Amino acid sequence: MPNLSISVYFARAVLKHAVAHGLDPVSLLRENRISPRLLLEDTARISIERFADLQVNTILAMGDEALGYASRRMPIGCWSMLCHAVIGCETLGQALNRYCRFFQMFEFGLQPHFETTDNTAHIRLLKMNSDEIPDPYLTETILFNCHRFASWLVQEHLPLQCIDVDYAPLAQPADYRHMFLANPVKFEQPASQMVLSGALLAKRITQNEQSLRHFLRHPVLIMLSQDYARNSWTSRVRTIVRRNLSEIPELNSVAADLDVHPQTLRRRLSAEGVTFKEIKNQLRRDTALHYLGKQGLSIEEIAYRAGFSESSAFIRAFKSWTGTTPYTYRKGL
Repeated sequence: MPNLSISVYFARAVLKHAVAHGLDPVSLLRENRISPRLLLEDTARISIERFADLQVNTILAMGDEALGYASRRMPIGCWSMLCHAVIGCETLGQALNRYCRFFQMFEFGLQPHFETTDNTAHIRLLKMNSDEIPDPYLTETILFNCHRFASWLVQEHLPLQCIDVDYAPLAQPADYRHMFLANPVKFEQPASQMVLSGALLAKRITQNEQSLRHFLRHPVLIMLSQDYARNSWTSRVRTIVRRNLSEIPELNSVAADLDVHPQTLRRRLSAEGVTFKEIKNQLRRDTALHYLGKQGLSIEEIAYRAGFSESSAFIRAFKSWTGTTPYTYRKGL
């Protein structure tokens, strides 16, 4: 599994209703080996593994799969039942329709509706009560889960025409871009929805009951970290750079490996919303966060594994990424 990280914004969102449910957020963070002081830093990031464990354990502690964001509690087991209800579908269109119909059986304040117009499909979120304003994180979670679960069903990162949300961004735009796999995200729109090409609805469901059992062991982590053999240029470049973190190749060398001109590679990465420098920094950062969560590795060894020849350069870079030093980060775990 690739080493990945996520903005502290999402950890704050997971814990937003913990106190109201009689839980201690600091204890939840420490139980999942996340330093509480990280939540004080807006630029901090957390490894995907730690975040996924935090979300699952908070859900179990609250007894609510909606983490207190829905107008009513979403009992433990709803997500599992949804997956079993959808897994027998033959096509993506059938699966998305059934996915939305499942949630329409509950009065959670915000319901997904499946609509098709011409050659476009929409997963539109409708408010049950016009007087209530759903928390943005509920909107983000519904759209994220729908996109990632649909991608899992067909074993392909589904391209989206856009993600529309009816509020201003609360996190950095880059965090939303990563959340929705570089697909365009538009803010302050008339409605919140996921829009995709109608041609995708005919895609065959490739998962089955057996693979679903594996998926349900840790669906949060799988949806956050799934990395299918897609043909995106970002994925290809990440694969090459990840193999050579100790001696990170330059863009010209990566372009040669991919048999394209360097300027062509720059343009194609730009079209996917990323630069070569960002890919290198993200891999270094996420590798460092991953190994800092492991026992027995020195800061010097982690610096080397993250592609730094000197610890001092690693420490400076890590502080720019997270707002804290690797020593302080590890001390809080």
